[in-house]
Amino acid sequence: MPAVPAPPPGGLRGAIDLAPLVARQTQQAQQAVRAQAAPAGDAPAGDPGVVVEIGDAEFPRVVELSRTVPVVVALVATWSTPSQELVASLRRVVEAAAGRLVLAIVDSDANPQVVQAFQAQSIPTVVAVIAGSPVPLFAGVLPEDRMAPLFEQVLELAAQNGVTGTVPGVGAEDGGAPEPEPEPRPPLHQEAYAAIDRQDYAEAARLFRTAIAQDPRDAAAVAALAQVELLDRLRTLPDDARAAAAASPKDVAAALAVADLDIAGGHVDDAFDRLLDVFAAASGDDRTTIRTRLLDYFALTGPDDPRVAAARRRLAMLLY
Repeated sequence: MPAVPAPPPGGLRGAIDLAPLVARQTQQAQQAVRAQAAPAGDAPAGDPGVVVEIGDAEFPRVVELSRTVPVVVALVATWSTPSQELVASLRRVVEAAAGRLVLAIVDSDANPQVVQAFQAQSIPTVVAVIAGSPVPLFAGVLPEDRMAPLFEQVLELAAQNGVTGTVPGVGAEDGGAPEPEPEPRPPLHQEAYAAIDRQDYAEAARLFRTAIAQDPRDAAAVAALAQVELLDRLRTLPDDARAAAAASPKDVAAALAVADLDIAGGHVDDAFDRLLDVFAAASGDDRTTIRTRLLDYFALTGPDDPRVAAARRRLAMLLY
């Protein structure tokens, strides 16, 4: 049976947060994801709250949902018979979990950004997302009788990281207490999220910068700005980014591109080390550019993460 990887030091925060959703309320994210639900292939539709089809645009909402309930992401191809068989098995196992898991189905051909974010080497590939970070599960087709024990391990890992919620209305007893109303977002944040929904990342970034200018202590806006800028950059990264960086290890632009891929895929240490190595050999404006990108990554990953503390120490040594 495939083993679920142990959580990284400092928990599962950050790394794969591909959209500025730090301050967004979980309840609203759940409703947004449920609204995207649609049956895949010829499989039964199931409950729209636990099986959803997503694309590049909806992926950030699923990442946020993973802070409440573990999300199993299936990267599949519509033309692939093994993919369709896998989806049918995944549906049955996830639906049996009674709202403790969500299955997000991704057409890999139509949504290359999601595939790139997970750095999938083959299709189908299945990855769990817990508290915003990826947990690789398996590639290819896994027998259905081995999925349930594997997903129980996913649920155990999720519980260790405080992710113990369920999809509203699925498996809940009647007569329970109503969900509390989310606190209203600041107006600029509200406008920025509306811009994200229409994929106007430049406008969202402008609005978050305005929020920061009005309140430099707005940590949610700082992290959100870093996230939306990352998402925007990922849309235009060349396919040969890693090859270009390997061919020119000291090229700052190439290093920044691959670091974006690493941070989006959850390889936080790789992103930090790559930029710090290039920083050590850089000078002038290049150093400023690399340092700014590192600070963005620190905001994405979280100030309490030990990987951030270690990278900050090394950056300080290189500066002074």
